[in-house]
Order: sequence, then structure tokens, then C-alpha cells
Amino acid sequence: MNEDRFTGQLYQKFPIIIEKGFGSKVFDSEGREYIDCIGGYGVALTGHSNPRVIHAIQKQLNKIITVHGSLYNKTREEFLENLIKISPKKLSNAYLSNSGSESVEAAIKFARKFSKKTGIISMSGAYHGKTLGALSVTYNSKYRLPFQPLLKDIAFARFNNIESLQSLINSNTGTIILEPIQGENGIYVPSNEFLQQVRKICDEFGILLIFDEIQSGLGRTGKMWAAQHWNTIPDIMCIAKGIAGGLPMGATLVRPDIISCMRKGEHSSTFGGNPLSCAAGNAVIESIIEDKLLDNVKITGEKLRLGLENLKKNHNVIREIRGKGLMIGIEMKFDIKQVILDGINHGLLLLYSGRNIIRLLPPLVLKEENVTMILNILDVLFTKEEKRRNA
Repeated sequence: MNEDRFTGQLYQKFPIIIEKGFGSKVFDSEGREYIDCIGGYGVALTGHSNPRVIHAIQKQLNKIITVHGSLYNKTREEFLENLIKISPKKLSNAYLSNSGSESVEAAIKFARKFSKKTGIISMSGAYHGKTLGALSVTYNSKYRLPFQPLLKDIAFARFNNIESLQSLINSNTGTIILEPIQGENGIYVPSNEFLQQVRKICDEFGILLIFDEIQSGLGRTGKMWAAQHWNTIPDIMCIAKGIAGGLPMGATLVRPDIISCMRKGEHSSTFGGNPLSCAAGNAVIESIIEDKLLDNVKITGEKLRLGLENLKKNHNVIREIRGKGLMIGIEMKFDIKQVILDGINHGLLLLYSGRNIIRLLPPLVLKEENVTMILNILDVLFTKEEKRRNA
């Protein structure tokens, strides 16, 4: 592919050229159709070429594309109002940026300035981005080691283990950051008590709690925010991916008393909150609510999960099914590279998490008939892999 001549080896590439997409399907340069369970790594939240998003972008293009944060803009104001309406209680302020990593960078700075402490506890398996601050709280050493030294005073507790977390707290601990459901690590869901236990510890020791809902938020799990499954509210929350329907955007939601510790000029973004992304963001929120996507996620997610559990009974190559809503991990007993490639040949785009976990992040507009097709194709792929392994 010609792209590789210019981009180096920064991305794991699939041998396919995508030209267009509609809803939960994409089409390659030769017109072949695929059910998209990659979803732009969760970005195609409300579907490819969502009509509401397209209309909002076109309308805004005829007005103005960029308005710096030093000036006021009605589209941005409308987006902020809509975003805060769906945000967890008390998180009534927001900083707008361009990506998930940027939203995490802002969260770290806000937390460190407010707490006046540099100690941060993250989780084993955590993924928060690859810019230097976000990378410091990302667990996988293959990402961190080439870029040492990173931020100091970072510790990693075992995810879903409250005793491990407690053992790492000291007088310099100002922040705990975690994903309510771990995404990059393979879709790991916490116990029913874990998040509330973390919240209680933070309250007891005066520690700020950051939730990274970049992958799990905005309806992905059947609730607006994954942490709602466990009735837990953080002090700061990071969101991004599908918030602007495919345009770059990140947001850091924060308590007013925390963001008020920041002085003018201490953190900003040239492109953050640009009207084009904000217009798309308004359309995304409208789509989630008006098109009842949370209900659709519950229906299609349950059908997909039950179907995968049935596949597990018939295929001994499947170790475990994990997740909530349309955020699902299929842990296999082997390297999944060939299954991913075979999926492309059968019209199904699959995402990976490490060497042996298939990650499914389809658009929230996924239809029930698409779920049936996904399950049928996976059945074929797993059968083929079993034959290959037994040959």
C-alpha cells in the first residue's frame, strides 16, 4: 500500500483500503462490504456517515470552521450545555481538546495542581494514551520503556484488587486513575464492589479519582457512562473517541472547584472546542438520545453476548467472553492474527487486544440482523481455526 512509503511503521496495518461507510458497515476500494466491529477503535460510535452528524457539519461549514477559545462561539456553548446535561452529577465544567490522550493530559495536570501532590496510582493493564503524561499511567512496558524517564511517583495497583490499591497509598498520593472497564487490555470488567470501594478510599484519604471513559463512555455499554453500572461518580472524567462523530475531539469533565485552581494560560488548546467538532458533538448527543441508541445497545449487546456464549459451548478454542453492551472481548486459546485476516476475507472486520483477544467495538447503531451475521461468520472462522490446529 502506498501509505507505507510515507508513514513508517507506526501502525499495525490490515490489507484493506476503506473508501466509504454507512451505519455499521464499510466498503473497500473495490466495493466489497464488511461489518465493522473495529469502528475506528470505538470512534464510529453513532455509525459511519451518520445523517445527523453530516447535516450538522455541513451547516457549520457554511458559518465558520475555527474559533479559538479566547473568543466566544454559540455552537461551542450549545455543545457544552448538552455535554454537561448528560454528564455525571457534579462534573459541571469541561475542558475541550482534540483526543483521548489530550483529555488525560489535562486531567493529570488539573489533579496535580489541585491536590498539590505528584503521586498517581494507575492500574495493571491500564491504557490511557501515548503522549508522555498519559503514557506514564499506561501499564504496558512495551509502550513505556523506550521513552523513559516519564513522570515520577507513578505506581500500578492490580486491577480489581482493592488490597493492592490500599497497599500503594502514601502521603504523596494525590490521584487514582482507572478505566471503569479496561479496553486495550482485553475488556476486563470489575467486580460489583470495586469501583465503589475505590471511591470510598478516595473520599477517606482526600484523593482525586479520575475515570477514563474514552472507550467505555457515551453509551458503549448500554448506559451513558460505564461507571453508572456501579453507581460511582469520579472527580474528573476523560472522554473522546466518538464524541464528535469521527472528527477529533476530547473532553475532560471536572468539578468546578478543581478546574478553578487553574489560572489563565496554564492549559489551553489551539483547536480544542472548534465549532466544527462541537457541531458534530451536538449531533452525536442528539443521536444517542433521540435515536434511542442506549436501548439498541442493550438489545443487540445482549443478543451478541448470548450468541458468543453459545459459540463458546461449541468451540473449545474460546477461553472466555467478557464485556458489557457493545464492548466485548473474546479471549482465545491461541494467537488470533490468522482469524483477524480470515475475518476480512469473510466480510468481517475484527479488532485485537494483544495476541489472543478479539475485541468488538461496533457502532451503536448495529442491527440485530448484523449480529446474526457476525455470529455466523465467527462460527465459520472458529471452525476453520480448529481444523487448522487439529491438522
